[in-house]
Amino acid sequence: MGGSVKLSITRLLVSLAVLGPVITLCAVPAQAAVVPVPTAATITSANPVDYTPQVQNGSVRAFAQIGDTIYAGGSFTGVKPAGASAWTPAGNLVAYDATTGALRTGFTPVFDNAVQALAVNPDGKLIVGGNFTKVNGVVRKNLVAIDPGTGATITTWVGQADGGVVRRTVVQGNHLYLAGAFHYVNGTAHSLLARLDARTGAIDATFQVDASVARATPNSTELVWAIAVSPDGRTLMAVGNFTKVNALARNQVVMIDVSGTPAVANWTTDRYVAACLSSAFPFYARDVDFSDDGSYFVIGADGGDGDAYCDAIARFETADRGAVGATWVNFTGRDSVTSIEATDGLVYVAGHFRWLNNANGGDSKGAGGVDRYGFGALNASNGMPQAWNPTRSPGDSLPAGGVAWGAIVWELWKGSNGLYAGFDSDGVAGEYHGRQAMFPTTGGRTIAVQDAPTATTGYLYLGAGDGKLTKVPFDGTTIGAPGSTAQAQFTSGKAAFSVSGNLLWAKGTVLDISGFGAGTVRAPAVASGFNSWFDASTMTGAFYLNGRMYYTLTGSNSLYYRYLTTDGWIIGCTAFTLATTGITWSTVRGMAWVNGKLVYGSTDGKLRAVPFAPAAATAVAGASATVITAGTTAATWSQPTLFFATS
Repeated sequence: MGGSVKLSITRLLVSLAVLGPVITLCAVPAQAAVVPVPTAATITSANPVDYTPQVQNGSVRAFAQIGDTIYAGGSFTGVKPAGASAWTPAGNLVAYDATTGALRTGFTPVFDNAVQALAVNPDGKLIVGGNFTKVNGVVRKNLVAIDPGTGATITTWVGQADGGVVRRTVVQGNHLYLAGAFHYVNGTAHSLLARLDARTGAIDATFQVDASVARATPNSTELVWAIAVSPDGRTLMAVGNFTKVNALARNQVVMIDVSGTPAVANWTTDRYVAACLSSAFPFYARDVDFSDDGSYFVIGADGGDGDAYCDAIARFETADRGAVGATWVNFTGRDSVTSIEATDGLVYVAGHFRWLNNANGGDSKGAGGVDRYGFGALNASNGMPQAWNPTRSPGDSLPAGGVAWGAIVWELWKGSNGLYAGFDSDGVAGEYHGRQAMFPTTGGRTIAVQDAPTATTGYLYLGAGDGKLTKVPFDGTTIGAPGSTAQAQFTSGKAAFSVSGNLLWAKGTVLDISGFGAGTVRAPAVASGFNSWFDASTMTGAFYLNGRMYYTLTGSNSLYYRYLTTDGWIIGCTAFTLATTGITWSTVRGMAWVNGKLVYGSTDGKLRAVPFAPAAATAVAGASATVITAGTTAATWSQPTLFFATS
């Protein structure tokens, strides 16, 4: 893996790779007005299929699909079917069957340099961008349309990018968006961005949006590295090495409104302005992708440590305008994120990283860090790692001359049957996978939403000593007669909260998890192997809602939250303080969320309720609190164990 010096060298080479072939070499939630509601997700298998062809040397950088054929482009000279021994020469672009991996032997285009981008136009032709100068032996610089069956150049398609490298191509409707390091397209001046007619290649003269002026860093060259277009076709996001867009200040990231006449949107962020720790990075915003519904987009970055969103994944809301920050941020702890795919309710990430949820680490695993070697999947609502960890490693299966660990994953891309990855190394999930892999939908799973009980009536459970709980009927306003319930599995319990059919509860320093149903706490287990750093013993109350664990601490007058994923039960590495007024949180003992209200006990023995609005400027206003009951000898509301359940 190497230390920071080695990482800086490899990252510098990656930052320059757009100009030629590659040289082989915690979730931190931002305070935001949006509190995303978790949704069900579909995650692929972490075991890649065995039939994708092996690619020789270089890297795979782009994918496309037409019918049952997958196209893989990059910088490489050979390919062979999985299991074969002999390499077949390949000129930077190959095609193969999506379900068997069999090579399309009739598809034989030859590019004299790297293919960086692939897209399919409405007529079913393959659009290819890159930093090539010849296609099939004829001069054709950086942009071309080819026949998807044979690879022959379509000479009637007039698009050309003689002015520089094409890094990304995106087709949306009849629009073909280009991004790269060019300054002329079809003989007209366009700086780093352009739009063409996807069917004909003709320039779209209405698109007059130019990015320019590289960041003032060593080895800095202006370029747009990645773009994404929202599914409704109204918004274009671009990231790369620029500081101006149509003379407006936009550092590394710009939003362009393409719903009518294209124009720079009133959207800015200062989180990609400051330099990261390493001077080896001329820029660090590396990839961007929209969710399937277009409501948010995610940016991946490298760069080393820093006060900005360096070496991080960040979610932004598409509808936000003005000066914005991220909804959440997941830091790797000084390792690169180079590719993003937001789909199926998840955010897949890939790159040269070893951990996620690692804001407390610096080229090391810090408190809360979760092992994720080169690949990860994040909960889209809070950015927390899901239980999906294929690893970017060949294990013991690396062939002679293979590369175990490379500087970059060039592309994550969703095909019809799974998630494709293109990279510069030769191993995934402990197996040999030459420069590409596919994680199939088959063998994956659905991640159901788990949350606080949503019922308006149920029961409050109150700590009553080892092996028992007090059960109190509650309709959201008034309580019923308390009763004692034996709970043999619940011993030495403190703060507790319910999540669907589970009870998470503090026992000593550990956060345990038990099944809970029919009024019974079942045998506990440690909630996650990644939570040993978190001291649960000081929590005086806790509850869960929409991907967040809210809690109070001994001697502290604040209401805190951390993100918590229910898929693996991993706690966020950073604590945040919620804005509240009028409540002395150091006296709170036990909390529960019930039908929009925070119900809480106190050292004075009373039970209170107050409206809870986590997205509001003031999430809790103590002036609105009401006393539900003053407490009795049968139920004194001064225990850290307090939770709400429906049975």
